[in-house]
Amino acid sequence: MPQLRLIRVFVEVAQAGSYTTAARNLHMARSSVSKHITSLEQMLGVALLTRSTRHVSLTVAGQSFLEGGLRLVRDYERLESEVRASIGSLRGEIRIGAPPAFGAAHLVPAIHVFTRLNPEVGISLLLDDGSLDLVREGLNMSIRIAPGLKDASHVSRFLAQVPQCLVAAPSYLRTHGEPQEPDDLRRHNCLVHSIKSPTNIWRLGEGASAVSVPVSGSLRAAYGTALHQAALLGAGISMHPTYMVRDDIAQGRLKIVLPAAPQPVGLEIHAIYVNRNTSVLVRSFLDFLSDHLSHRSDW
Repeated sequence: MPQLRLIRVFVEVAQAGSYTTAARNLHMARSSVSKHITSLEQMLGVALLTRSTRHVSLTVAGQSFLEGGLRLVRDYERLESEVRASIGSLRGEIRIGAPPAFGAAHLVPAIHVFTRLNPEVGISLLLDDGSLDLVREGLNMSIRIAPGLKDASHVSRFLAQVPQCLVAAPSYLRTHGEPQEPDDLRRHNCLVHSIKSPTNIWRLGEGASAVSVPVSGSLRAAYGTALHQAALLGAGISMHPTYMVRDDIAQGRLKIVLPAAPQPVGLEIHAIYVNRNTSVLVRSFLDFLSDHLSHRSDW
């Protein structure tokens, strides 16, 4: 068996933490996956994985080998995609991480169009509100959405900016009244995103009209979907990207708070990847996604 194939199987098992999951991802029999790992360990003369009944973990040698093996696999995939691109054909897999709400609303439609145009491309999508570890999760890129990106450890590409708004359920506003000016937010139960607003300050407007309001409430969470659900239940006022609450506003489940006041500072959408030497396939998808998002009118 070619050595690169052995390394590719090892990388998949290490990232999946399971022979069964790796076999499913690779469209191989579990016994074949096990045979590949055994062959690689025999070739290297060292154990790379520790097996248990339900899980596999990396040995010290395995941890070291994974870093180089992952780099080798990605370099080969980049080279392969460049060759295929030179003859007008994109082929391969892109592994992408993204926040759930954005992924469902905007990334999935873009992926659908891209894969229809490039039928030999497959995309694996991992949806998570946290800051995913690209190397550990085996991701080619991750979408991050924040007021401003602060991550010097990775290369980033700006894709788009999305507006935000303050919302609350009609039931909450009937009980507690509607804020008339930004400072009134101090006296309301505000549902705070612990990553996007770590200091419990909501910033509204920009330039001369900018206002910073200290807020507090009964719930802080690192997941926007949790705050969204709490707002729908009438728990308080929350801040969200407009795409996340657009349908709720249209159907009366949520109402915009302070519509005449300066609106919350918008969020920047960035694609994060490990290094600039990424594959033609990933660069092609990034170009497509950037163009796709720039033409959206339904933020």
